[in-house]
Amino acid sequence: MFNDLSTPASLLATRRSGKPRDMAAPGPDAAQLRGILEVAIRTPDHGKLAPWRFVIVRSDQRAAFAAMLRAAYLETKPAAGRLELEAIDQFAHQAPALVVALSKPASASQIPIWEQELSAGAACMNLLLAVHAAGFVGGWLTGWASYSPSVRNAFGEGEEKIAGFIFIGSPTRPLEERPRPDYDAVVREWQG
Repeated sequence: MFNDLSTPASLLATRRSGKPRDMAAPGPDAAQLRGILEVAIRTPDHGKLAPWRFVIVRSDQRAAFAAMLRAAYLETKPAAGRLELEAIDQFAHQAPALVVALSKPASASQIPIWEQELSAGAACMNLLLAVHAAGFVGGWLTGWASYSPSVRNAFGEGEEKIAGFIFIGSPTRPLEERPRPDYDAVVREWQG
């Protein structure tokens, strides 16, 4: 299932985000997606709370997903133009696979919510690493839909928040390296 790269470090160093609009088939089949998600849930999790979960939006559900997004958008922007609504439809139908990641904090726990949210982010990153290791490309998007109460209610409940929409597929063009932070700008030794 996973690519045979020479070292784990080279696998990590070659991961790139893809633009979901530039993803095409093939995407992971059901067994591959399950394996990817099984890796994603092997994430640091103080208190063993699993403060995250994933919702798979199947390809045959994309039209209903688009309709739900459109309705949610029109609730807050009833005069939306054709181009805005077309962009919503395109968002809903891009890439062969879609997983909605949710942060699911356990507020009754003694573990700080911040740590639980960090764990949700780590689960998303593990998912992207597993996508790459399986030979696909992933793109983690947020945007207005992540913060829409109506969209959140379609996937979550209570204190849950949408951590992002993770699109998975095959790249239609080479992935470009983006500028990364300068090592010395973000890493320092403690001066005690």
